[in-house]
Amino acid sequence: MSLNRLEQLIYDYLHSNLDELRHWQDAVRSAARQRPDAHAAATILEHDLWFYFMERAAVVEPFRSAVRHQGSARTSMKNLAELLLRLWVPPPPKPTATDRAQH
Repeated sequence: MSLNRLEQLIYDYLHSNLDELRHWQDAVRSAARQRPDAHAAATILEHDLWFYFMERAAVVEPFRSAVRHQGSARTSMKNLAELLLRLWVPPPPKPTATDRAQH
């Protein structure tokens, strides 16, 4: 999966800041619990990630530089949201033969 520049910036930032990483791992897992449909969870997370980016851009490098160079036009965070869901949320269990026979 390829990330755009801003998504990659967030991903790298999270992995270099343990507290931020833990916060987002919890947020991603919570979104997945609240919305079992992965597409719906990704949509919510995509919005939250953009808000996070803009919030961080006001006070933290390298986000501030990114806005200075690229502007603050809305950029999709959908690929990052989907990646984080895949990385941090265990997949649903596969149905067993017994489960399939009952349906």
